[in-house]
Amino acid sequence: MNFLQAHAIVKAFAGGPALPFLVGMSGTAEPLSVFLSAAAAQHGYEATLRFLPFNTLQQAVHESRAPDEHECFVLMPWDLVPELDWRTGLSRTELQEPELQARAHDLLRRLAERGARVVYVPAPCPPLWLDPLRNASLLQWLLGAALQVRATVTDESVFSLRSYLASGLPIDTTQLGAVASVIVSAITDTTRFPESPSAKVLVTDLDNTLWSGIIGDDGVEGIAYRPEGKGYRHFIYQTALRRLRESGVLLAVVSKNDEQPALAPFAVGDMVLDRADFVAFYASWNAKSAQIRALAEQLNLGLDAFVFVDDNPVELAEVERELPTVHRLQFPSSEKALPTLLAELTRLFARAAITDEDRERTELYQRRLQSAVPSAASGGDVYAFLRELDMTMTIRDRSTGDRTRAIQLINKTNQFNLNGRRLDDSEVSAQLAAGSRLLTATLSDRTGSHGEVLAALIDNAGCITSMVMSCRVFQRRVEFAFLAWVAARASLVRSADYVETDRNAPVGRFVSELGAANAEDGPLRIDGEAIAARFARDVALFTIVADESASW
Repeated sequence: MNFLQAHAIVKAFAGGPALPFLVGMSGTAEPLSVFLSAAAAQHGYEATLRFLPFNTLQQAVHESRAPDEHECFVLMPWDLVPELDWRTGLSRTELQEPELQARAHDLLRRLAERGARVVYVPAPCPPLWLDPLRNASLLQWLLGAALQVRATVTDESVFSLRSYLASGLPIDTTQLGAVASVIVSAITDTTRFPESPSAKVLVTDLDNTLWSGIIGDDGVEGIAYRPEGKGYRHFIYQTALRRLRESGVLLAVVSKNDEQPALAPFAVGDMVLDRADFVAFYASWNAKSAQIRALAEQLNLGLDAFVFVDDNPVELAEVERELPTVHRLQFPSSEKALPTLLAELTRLFARAAITDEDRERTELYQRRLQSAVPSAASGGDVYAFLRELDMTMTIRDRSTGDRTRAIQLINKTNQFNLNGRRLDDSEVSAQLAAGSRLLTATLSDRTGSHGEVLAALIDNAGCITSMVMSCRVFQRRVEFAFLAWVAARASLVRSADYVETDRNAPVGRFVSELGAANAEDGPLRIDGEAIAARFARDVALFTIVADESASW
C-alpha cells in the first residue's frame, strides 16, 4: 500500500465504528497517519489516532493509560537499551549485560501490564563492545525478550538508518503501509494475544517449503532438505515442526501433488520428519482451502485453530479468500526472513508447559483419522478466485529467436508433460526446419510475473507433439485457456500425441477433462471448434496477448 492507495482507501471509506488508539514510538510517527487510517478502514474501523511526542516513549510507559484507548508500541532495540541508539553515537561507558537486561525487562513488564500490543523491529545497531559475539548475543537476547511479551516481529529491512538520522522516522518510507497494517492487525485481532493459544494444527506445503525443489519434476534425488546448501532453510523449518509436534501441535500436509511422489522423500529415511509425524497427509490437485476445511471437520476443530504455511502467495491468497480465519504464513524465499517465520510459529503455538497428553496427541488423532482422506473435496468457487487474480497470458511464437526457456521446460518437466519425451535444441531445430511451430505462454497476475510457464511444439500436420507446463501454475486453468485459444485457429492444431507415463498424471486429468481418450491407432483428435466452445470460460479468465509478429 503506497501513499496514493492509502489516501484513496481513506477517501472512499464510508465510515464505521471508532477505533481510538495510541501509537508509541521513540522516533517520529506522524508519517504513518494516513497509512494507519487506511489500514483501519480495511478492517472496517474509523481510526482516531494519537501519537507520542518525539522521544517520550520511556516517560509514557510510566503514565496512566487513557481509558478506552488501544495502545501499540513500536519498539526498536534502543528503546530497550538506550545506549544502542544511533542518534546518540557510540557509548563511552563500559556496560554490563545484567544491567542492560534489567532495564529492558522493566520496560517490557510495564507494557505487558498495560495490555499494550508490541511490534518489535530488530534493527541493526552500533556495537557496544569490540567483541562481535557479545554484541550479537545482546541483540538475540532482546529479540527473545520481545517474544516473551508476544511481540509481533518485523523484518529488519523495515528500519532505515538514513531516514532515522535525517528526520527521526526509523521506518523506511517504502514500508510505511506494511507497518501500519501490522499495527492495526495487532490492535484489532484479539486472537493474536490469547490467554491460551488458539492454534492447534500446522498445515504445511511440501515443494519449496518442507524441502527445496519440486518432487514431481526433480525427483527424490533433486530435492534438498539436509543441513547444507540450499536445503538448510528447510532443514531448520523441519526441526521447528518436529519441536511443535513433540509439544502437542498436530502437523498435516496439504500439497498439490500425486500421493506416491509426495511420499517418496519420507521413505528415504534421512529427513528430520517422518510420515508418522503427520496426523494427515493430503496430496491431490484439489483446492487447498477445501482440504483444510475437510480436515477441520474431521478433527472437529474450528478453522481459527489452523496455521497454514506455503511458499506460494497465490495459494495463501486462495485460502485467505475461502477460509479467512485460518492463520497464513509464507515460507521465506531466503534465510533473511526465516527468524520471523519461526518467531510467528512460536507465538501462535505458545506453550507454557507440555504434558504427556500433548506428547501423545498426534497418535490419538491418527487413530481417529485412519481412513479419512478428503480426496474429492472441491473447494469454493475456483473461477471467482481466479478472476480476482487479474491474469494475463502472453502467447508467443518461438519458432525463431530465443527458445532457451522452452527447451528447459521440455527437458525438466515431468508432471505436466504430454508424453514424457525429452528434446534437445538440435532436435527441436530439426522439427522447426520441417515445418513445426514452437509456441509458449507467459503468465502474470496481480502478484507479479511467473515467467514463461508453458511450451507446445506443433508439427506441420497440426499435431501437438510436445506440451509441457510448469507445476507453479497448476490449478490456474492455463492449459485449458491456451489450448482453447490455439485450437480455435483450425490451421494450428488438430491432434495431440498423448502418452501416459508414470509421472504425468496431471496430463491424464487434463486429457480426461477434454473429453477424449488416447486412441489406439494414433494421437488424440482435437476438434478446435468444440474445444474453443467448451473452454471459453477458461479463456475469459485471462487477458490474452498474442505475439503480433506471428501469423495465427
